[in-house]
Amino acid sequence: MIGLTLKSYVTSRILLTIPMIILLFTFVFLIVRILPGDPALLHFEKAVDPEVLEEFRHTLGLDVDPLTQYVTYLAGIPFGDFGLSMQDYSPISGHIAVRFPATLELTIYAMLFAVLFGVALGVRASKKYDTVQDHGIRFFGIVTYAIPVFFLGMILQFIFSIWLGLFPTGTRYDPHYDPPATITGLYTIDSLLTGNIGAFFIAIRYLILPSITLGLILCGIFIRLTRTNMLETLRMDFVVAGEARGLSSGKITYGYALKNAFLPVLTMIGLQFAALLAGAILTETTFSWPGLGTYLVQRIDHRDYTAIQGVVVFFGILVSLVTLFVDILYAWLDPRIRL
Repeated sequence: MIGLTLKSYVTSRILLTIPMIILLFTFVFLIVRILPGDPALLHFEKAVDPEVLEEFRHTLGLDVDPLTQYVTYLAGIPFGDFGLSMQDYSPISGHIAVRFPATLELTIYAMLFAVLFGVALGVRASKKYDTVQDHGIRFFGIVTYAIPVFFLGMILQFIFSIWLGLFPTGTRYDPHYDPPATITGLYTIDSLLTGNIGAFFIAIRYLILPSITLGLILCGIFIRLTRTNMLETLRMDFVVAGEARGLSSGKITYGYALKNAFLPVLTMIGLQFAALLAGAILTETTFSWPGLGTYLVQRIDHRDYTAIQGVVVFFGILVSLVTLFVDILYAWLDPRIRL
């Protein structure tokens, strides 16, 4: 049977992603709008004047039937319209644009730490198979994965911030200095683009603890996955042939074996991106990080149901697009999955 071309594979994955996003939005919409309880009434903690309530509903588009609300909201999503906030009637897309760069920056560095640290330990464990080092690394991966992210964050804050005084306890940037000029919204990138090296190191200092906290939770997955695939790869014929030719252990391990064992890890990066976003909510709250996670918690406190819906839908779309990108990249690197 002739395998699909890369173009056909990409098209099929996109066509599968679109209904998945619509299904996600429908599910969120039903929870917020259709289940028992009027979001407009729930927003007000006490009795409200009927005229005020009616004006409130009209401004937010809640005074029409649910089907019309659904179609209107769905039609606005491709244009970045996630509705209006119940708190001040401001566009939710504007709030997301301001907060998302902080969450994205934290997620990127946490993922880098999780992958680099997890893969390094996974390779080490496979090289020291069934030794004390191997068992210790596996135990470390299980423990870090099982620890609640908020508890780990508080422990790291106590040790490295309060006790040793090496890192700040929270926030994103030193309040005594102006942050770098906004270009991408990512402080580390913006500081380099503007040549502000001092701002770069300040941003990195504030990123270290929350990134390590979030990254440690996931590094156990990469430890186990890398170890398992490396054990299989190290038993393959090309590794034996390389050893017979006298190639160094490092060349065989990192130059050949790790490349072959890395494809499943690449797939897991996309799958765990969703877990990082979910964990970022607790991490941002623990470290007072001004990202979408903290914003979502604040909207929940204020019973801002339209903002909650907008952020959840945005997260869902983002995760779907990242998963699509990883699927396409994986297909490009390994044509066998298109067969």
